[in-house]
Amino acid sequence: MNKINILTDDVNHVNERSHSVGAVLADLKSLFKGLVLVLNVLPVFVGFWLAIYFTTGTFAGQWENLFLTVVGSTFVMAGALALNNWYEVDLDQAMERTQGRPTVTGHFKLRTVLLIGSGLSMAGMLMLVFTTLEAFVYGLIGWFTYVVLYTFWSKRKYTLNTIIGSVSGAVTPLIGWAAVDSAFHIVPIVLALIIFIWQVPHTFAIAIKRYDDYKRAGVPMLPVAYGFDVTKRQMLIYIIALFPLPFFIVSQIGITFSVVASLLNIAWIILSIKGFKVVDHRAWAQRMFVYSLVYLTTVLLLMFVVTFPTFS
Repeated sequence: MNKINILTDDVNHVNERSHSVGAVLADLKSLFKGLVLVLNVLPVFVGFWLAIYFTTGTFAGQWENLFLTVVGSTFVMAGALALNNWYEVDLDQAMERTQGRPTVTGHFKLRTVLLIGSGLSMAGMLMLVFTTLEAFVYGLIGWFTYVVLYTFWSKRKYTLNTIIGSVSGAVTPLIGWAAVDSAFHIVPIVLALIIFIWQVPHTFAIAIKRYDDYKRAGVPMLPVAYGFDVTKRQMLIYIIALFPLPFFIVSQIGITFSVVASLLNIAWIILSIKGFKVVDHRAWAQRMFVYSLVYLTTVLLLMFVVTFPTFS
């Protein structure tokens, strides 16, 4: 009987440890806003890949550089996101969608989150220093824009916070490209513009979905400050502005990319126009949000795919 009890206790202990590890991983995913982090790291890799392609290089001597670039930029972004959570704990407490964040639940102390954010930021910057100075500068611009200009300064005061926050995402392909060669090239510049413009309707879709949350927390997102109709018009304008961009790099990336990107853009424009007739604004905003993710992921992966055969 004692042996059975001991065995049961051991099993329970293992289950508790597994649950504990799982809970910590879930908290870290929430702290670093998992999907946001992935969507920012992917263009870093694509930028790096494209730079090697256009400089007619190979990955043979670039593995260390790739590691420093991807891991370093990931650390910088994760650190910035952690600092965002640390500073915005009062907003997160007021918003339904952020109730599970470890800063709100108390699973992580604020001091711990501050140390994590600061430590990862510094470690990531240090790694980027060992790539190129230009890549480091882009990383610093992205971090400063997101943490200081967006989180600390504009988010609680101005609807312009969306535009400011978009700058931090736009530099990601420039980081990857600049780690290999100077990013003063039409391809990374156009890709940065695509990501910059894309973030506005993407963020506005979230703001419409979470209108009640932002209103309760007092965050002056565009739908809260000026209503749904104004926000929808702005979304449509930015989506239309995306349309010509792929054609600026048709001679570099190829017609396939430009055509597919244009078809994706047309579909997004149609979906955006339909928003002016809907009754359920939040359901439409959810569709816009999902489509925005499909759009950006497809554009980035397509850039990778159309250049992949050259490395085979």
